Amino acid sequence: MTDTTTLTVRVGDGTTTKEQTRERIRAMERGEDLEDRHVLVLEDESDLQRLLSPANLALLRTIREHEPESMRETAALVGRDFKEVHRNLTELETLNVIEFEQSGRSKRPVVRFDEIDIEVSLDTADTDAAAA
Repeated sequence: MTDTTTLTVRVGDGTTTKEQTRERIRAMERGEDLEDRHVLVLEDESDLQRLLSPANLALLRTIREHEPESMRETAALVGRDFKEVHRNLTELETLNVIEFEQSGRSKRPVVRFDEIDIEVSLDTADTDAAAA
């Protein structure tokens, strides 16, 4: 079985993530082995909506599966206009979901995870920052 790298995406002010990070540090200080954890906190629910748009999910899946060498190759793989794909890839980079690696004169989009878990609290105390 291959290891799966999961990106956990949370919406809110990051309080839960900060508390969990402190507990993980205490656990490491006690010598406990911990799984790697990749967490992205989005402060605004509209950022989550942008991340989960059909166009962006198609790009993430295509990059993960085909590992294109450039933005142009990515656009060709999804059969979309380069300018639109460039805009979406830049948006995904801004959201910290993809990275670009310089490959000659091209930028190669890279996705470093296999799946996304979404955590959205329905407790208003956790979403105050997102609503502000």
